[in-house]
Amino acid sequence: MRKFGIYKKGLAVIMAFALTNFGCQKFLDVNPLYTQDAENFFETPVDYQRALTGVYDLLQSSFITVWIGEIASDNSIAGGESVTDTEGLHEIDEMGHDAVNQELRNVFRWNYAGITRANYLLENQNKIDFDGKDKIIAQARFLRAYFYFELVKYFGDVPLIVDKRLGADEVTTVDRTPKAQVYAQIESDLKYAADILGWDAAIKGEVTKGASLSLLGKVYLYQDKFDKAADVLDQVINQGRYALFNDYKSLFFVANENNAETVFDVEYSGAEGGSYGCLICLEGNAAPGFHGIRQYNGPVYGDGNSYNLPTQNLYDAFDATDIRRDATCLDIDAFIAKQPNSGNIKYAKGAGGHSGFYNNKYIKRQGEIGLPDNDLTSPVNYRVIRYADVLLMSAEAHARSNSPDYSKALGYLNQVRNRVNMPALSSTGNQLIEDIWNERRLELSGEGHRFFDLVRTGKAADAISGFVVGKHELFPIPRVEIDLAGGTWKQNNNY
Repeated sequence: MRKFGIYKKGLAVIMAFALTNFGCQKFLDVNPLYTQDAENFFETPVDYQRALTGVYDLLQSSFITVWIGEIASDNSIAGGESVTDTEGLHEIDEMGHDAVNQELRNVFRWNYAGITRANYLLENQNKIDFDGKDKIIAQARFLRAYFYFELVKYFGDVPLIVDKRLGADEVTTVDRTPKAQVYAQIESDLKYAADILGWDAAIKGEVTKGASLSLLGKVYLYQDKFDKAADVLDQVINQGRYALFNDYKSLFFVANENNAETVFDVEYSGAEGGSYGCLICLEGNAAPGFHGIRQYNGPVYGDGNSYNLPTQNLYDAFDATDIRRDATCLDIDAFIAKQPNSGNIKYAKGAGGHSGFYNNKYIKRQGEIGLPDNDLTSPVNYRVIRYADVLLMSAEAHARSNSPDYSKALGYLNQVRNRVNMPALSSTGNQLIEDIWNERRLELSGEGHRFFDLVRTGKAADAISGFVVGKHELFPIPRVEIDLAGGTWKQNNNY
């Protein structure tokens, strides 16, 4: 996943309530065998770098948020081969999910696996000193903050474990931590990372000061700390290191990765195969293959599994002249009709649902296909934070701050619109805030943000069919995790 060419060896020290058999030998291998264990690993600088690579490796699980963040919202339907194929996504699509849901369990355990790897490194941060260790520690703390932020978005109160591993006995006594304390730790980690890291990455894919400040601004925004969000996001904007990419239609192509709009992305590789038996083991991005056109035989695209299909509602939300509409929602029948050999182009509709649209940002394209099984090995990076997101987050923060700066907020909003040749807006006050929220949907749809934006802005019940206020703002804690923790955790409301 991380294109650094650094070893990925035995770092699976996952806390017991997140421990399952991933079915992937690379998490368990130690080279050479039987010569290292958790207590004597950190003896050289290379060991710390290897451990950090192990933390980065769990970022590859981010594809699941691209799925759930869209499917749980009004942007997408689950799709797929049938309603029982990846059943957990269909349950979420219908707002019928409960505490027994494999996809939600994956979110829980994969993010805790990342946290545990970070904690393993940080537990041993003082064993030796060497030049550059501070930057390794800063990156580990950023990554831990990222994983905890994912968890708190989904589940609210979650167990907060910092700088240590849990023993078998401790697992049954640890409790869920109030989300305010979890957020405080996230903020602390991101501030630390921002203080230590530079604006430029030493290696492609490494997190930076800009990534740290941008994620911190997002964390503040999710807590309605608008003044703080505006301050840190403006630091990113005023630094002048980032810019909007000039061609939105090709923004998500592999050839245009790591451009000036990239603030933080997850690096994937198509150079290593994988299997459905262990999606977390993949080096490639599983999302484009899952989003691909079922049994497709034609130009431009590759065939795939027809998941996470944009809705008519999303397509209709765009102005017909907005180039983001077709860059986001592939209207498959309209596309085929425009081809010179349209009568020879075929595809199939999955029984899991068909909207007529495909996610055109993260989709399998010819020329961007990895090794077999190429449904699972896309080299397309996941753009976690783009500069357009930073501008829109700062716009919202300024518009909702204690002393609103509507002029600055409007300026940031119109920068995003100008990039796609949409007319400038002139709104102010509450209408401006509504316009910013709408622009977030148009700009960021298909990228996994929509559900969480709807929840944090109080718009979910109006937009999502079946959404129950007081329940669906959070997902349920997986039942098996409650059992593994001794059955003492209180479940989220109304599950």
